[in-house]
Amino acid sequence: MANRKTTVARSKKNAPRCLEIAERGIYTGADFAGFMSAMMSDIIQSRIEPGMANAACNAGGKLLKIVEMQYRYGEKQAGSSRRTLNLAPIAAEAESVQ
Repeated sequence: MANRKTTVARSKKNAPRCLEIAERGIYTGADFAGFMSAMMSDIIQSRIEPGMANAACNAGGKLLKIVEMQYRYGEKQAGSSRRTLNLAPIAAEAESVQ
């Protein structure tokens, strides 16, 4: 029995909707919600494999975790409501500490 090619070029109609959102990037909560919604639709319509969806959900969970950590432990920027979370000292700062 001949082996079949498992990856088939998808037409625009069968392309996963979440792929377009992911290619633009996820920068806001609305982007993340849109991506997850599109991914759920893609799974139901068998446009993406469950394993790929699982990997995307795991990555999304880590993205949300870093946002939470930035909100909790990040330093407030002067004159802005944004917070910055430094995970490791910057090289120049690390040298001056030693």
